[in-house]
Amino acid sequence: MSDSFNNSPIGVFDSGVGGLTVAREILRQYSNESIVYFGDTARVPYGSKSKDIIIRYSKQIINFLKTKDVKAIVVACNTASAYALDEVERELDIPIIGVVKPGAKVAARTTKNRRVGIIGTEGTINSGLYTKIIQGIDKDITVYGKACPLFAPLVEEGMLHDSITDEVAARYLEELKKEDVDSLILGCTHYPLLRDTIGEIMGESVNLVNPAYETAVGLGSLMDELGIQASSDHEAIYEFYVSDAAEKFKRFANSILPLDIEKIQQIDIEEYSTSL
Repeated sequence: MSDSFNNSPIGVFDSGVGGLTVAREILRQYSNESIVYFGDTARVPYGSKSKDIIIRYSKQIINFLKTKDVKAIVVACNTASAYALDEVERELDIPIIGVVKPGAKVAARTTKNRRVGIIGTEGTINSGLYTKIIQGIDKDITVYGKACPLFAPLVEEGMLHDSITDEVAARYLEELKKEDVDSLILGCTHYPLLRDTIGEIMGESVNLVNPAYETAVGLGSLMDELGIQASSDHEAIYEFYVSDAAEKFKRFANSILPLDIEKIQQIDIEEYSTSL
């Protein structure tokens, strides 16, 4: 590939701010890679929406990212990865990676008692995709899923260290503790921001699997395989777009990213086609 193509940005999208945890890992691991991030803040949350709606949203966002000449796309949303990735991947001429498979593979590899928990949105849990991938690797692993629909809104509101969040987390995680899981997948990109709270409730014996980190590792392997890494002297550029609430997004992004973001651009995502 040419240097100009290799130095093109990586497109990253999520329903809102959660995917910033994936962007953060890409920044940490590949400091010379440019990123175009889109957060669908007008239509968050995705977890309670139907598969058809998620596919439509994902295609619109991908079409927007393609206007930015991205060289690869990261679906930094578990629900969109579960519901839309397979369909859009067939229609795309650039590589695309989701957050479900990398996390599932690590959980299957690291569990010792073959009891794996997965927390996520209703959509992610109901899709059964994590279970399918994990049991495809080892059919003897039992997977326990728990939908935690209040986690994403609590994160979006910045309530990362709050007594309400602590109480909600304790209630959600109670049944997974009873099932004696030794690995717990943080199956929504918002959830790594609640890692301390979740870890304290689950205890030190439970390994928390962060798909955001594992996805960034997988992205690096994919770029190596295809030979599309940015040149070592390339100066990365970062662009951030949302469908609503740009100022709120900006405040949150600046609180968790190692950047000082000055500009968040709001776009009308409905203007983009639902066909790839």
